[in-house]
Amino acid sequence: MSVVSNYDSLRIHLYSLTLVVVCLMIQGELLAAGDAIVVGSKKFNESVILGEIAVILVEDTGTAVIHRRQLGGTQILWQAMQRGDIDCYVEYTGTITEEILPSLGINVQSEKNEMKSIGYLKEQLAIHDVIVSNPLGFNNTYALGMTQANAQKLEVNKISHLRAHAQLRVGISEEFRNRRDGWDQLASRYQLPQMRIQTIDHDLAYQGLQSDFIQITDLYTTDPEIREHGLVTLEDDLKFFPDYEAVLLIRSDVQDRNPLALAALHRMEKSISQEQMIALSASVKFGNLTEIQAAKAFVNRAFNIGEDITRTDSLQTRNVFWARLLQTTQEHLVMVSISMLMAILISIPLGIVGQSNLRLGTTIVGVVSVLQTMPSLALLVLMIPLFGLGALPAIVALFFYSLLPIVRNTLVGLKQIDSRLLESADVLGLNRFQRLRLIELPLAMPSILAGIKTATVINIGTATIGALIGAGGYGSPILTGIRLNNFSLVLQGAIPAALMALLAQAFFVAVERRIISPGLLDVREER
Repeated sequence: MSVVSNYDSLRIHLYSLTLVVVCLMIQGELLAAGDAIVVGSKKFNESVILGEIAVILVEDTGTAVIHRRQLGGTQILWQAMQRGDIDCYVEYTGTITEEILPSLGINVQSEKNEMKSIGYLKEQLAIHDVIVSNPLGFNNTYALGMTQANAQKLEVNKISHLRAHAQLRVGISEEFRNRRDGWDQLASRYQLPQMRIQTIDHDLAYQGLQSDFIQITDLYTTDPEIREHGLVTLEDDLKFFPDYEAVLLIRSDVQDRNPLALAALHRMEKSISQEQMIALSASVKFGNLTEIQAAKAFVNRAFNIGEDITRTDSLQTRNVFWARLLQTTQEHLVMVSISMLMAILISIPLGIVGQSNLRLGTTIVGVVSVLQTMPSLALLVLMIPLFGLGALPAIVALFFYSLLPIVRNTLVGLKQIDSRLLESADVLGLNRFQRLRLIELPLAMPSILAGIKTATVINIGTATIGALIGAGGYGSPILTGIRLNNFSLVLQGAIPAALMALLAQAFFVAVERRIISPGLLDVREER
């Protein structure tokens, strides 16, 4: 088979595969669509458990429910609620006061006293079509903590005592570092000295304390790790942290769409005590229960709903390995396939245009290079206002990340073509399009395929963070494993991702041998 016909065959297959994958994705979106109530949860155990409780209560009314788990931080869920991507999630009054209301343009300082009132929060968020429930029954405030050994050795039991210990290493979550009620404001209020700050995932911070990698971290006061590891919670002697009573935020349109679901969500009010919440989290973190099993047990005790619970662990249980692997593989493959096909179909023409115009080519490479340097999580979050939650924003972000290697290699491949071959094509009377299709692209194909291969491997690894915005994939078990301190769950995402990257490498080697002339391969190897 000739180089030209091989190239044309590849192009036809790419367009066909794109159409098939997009159709499958649309079909999946249509099947998932409907009038289901969508519950969201943040990326920590308590939020996921509370989300599962809400799901069970709503399902008990006969309503279809979707749980978008471990979606990241406050602003991701708040934006998702404003867009209508989720209908409800559990939030905390201190977070509403310090994070959400300021983002709505409300002057926190001038309204400080009123903001302690649930009534005030209800009034303000009602303007933005959000219902605030009554408190669920427990207060999960922020605190600073350290190991008992360090606290005793340094004689520290209050936050103000830290003024004399600038040498301590502080490990805090990224969200806590940047919040209005976070580290910077706390340090200013307490006049703390300049300390060594490490940004660390909240769930990993406890391991950091135990290994003495860090000596201080931010805690949630309902974290079961505090008791499990015998940590000391430092007294907030200047009363910096507000109350963080757990409440449900619910979109107002749920009242019209499904009043039964709204009534079911309100059943959570005043139903969970501080001790119960700690025990629920401990049963998941240190026991053998999944979040769904813990939520079922609680709902059975608190609301006498047992035999009729339809919520099953299904693909989310840690025991159904193959079912989980199948689902995450499908999700990951869809993200990678669609984003790569889009990147291939856009990047090669961009490379061709860039080769024909030097100034334009420099601009194109500059733009795609900037996209490549953007932090992946930041790019994902920027996609949410445009595309909502789920696979679509992740696919768009991955598409942007895949452009640079393919554009650059297309340019390089076209530039390396011997000018004498191009002159021969002109002598034969080939027009610009014919020369490109019959001569330039087939000769540049080894370089182009190398760029596609590189982009695919990068894409597969980067796609794991899509789980933070509800895209699923191999990132889901990785995030759950980190959250539950379960190394085997982390491996359930990490190993398949690595294997997929290796298979992608092997696939492109096979494609290379299939469509590229042996003579071109020999020339490249000699180089």
